[in-house]
Amino acid sequence: MAERFAAPIYGVIDYLLTWARKFSIWPVHFVTGCCSPEFMQVSGSRFDMERLGVLPFASVRQCDCLMVVGVISRKMGERVKYLYEQMGEPKFVVSVGACPTGRGPFYDSYATVAIDDLVPVDVYIPGCPPRPEAIIHGLMLLQEKIRRECGFRAGKE
Repeated sequence: MAERFAAPIYGVIDYLLTWARKFSIWPVHFVTGCCSPEFMQVSGSRFDMERLGVLPFASVRQCDCLMVVGVISRKMGERVKYLYEQMGEPKFVVSVGACPTGRGPFYDSYATVAIDDLVPVDVYIPGCPPRPEAIIHGLMLLQEKIRRECGFRAGKE
């Protein structure tokens, strides 16, 4: 009789955990380039990414999202990997702009690397620089990915 009620309870718990994880993304920002003014607007009152549950955080060990904004050089790539390894599980990476995604206007430079070569990326936000609306849309895509990946266990058994 207890087995009959176990699956719905786990389903409800999984739903609540997924909902909480989806609406409490704590990103750490790795900003090195000219996309930062556009990125700062997203935290302002007009676009307000906090209404989506995205709260910028300063400590890497409590964060679950790494937002890479700007050019990544080979030397900085080591720091990006180090930050990524310090984050707890589950962890997500968002590439903001053309520079971390495909090296941007520095595509033929020996010193720049794409973020894909360093860490696995979950969401790409295109643009040079991306508009605040695009960044909000990328964060909403990340929330949808979290909902799908961390979904119900009861239906998978």
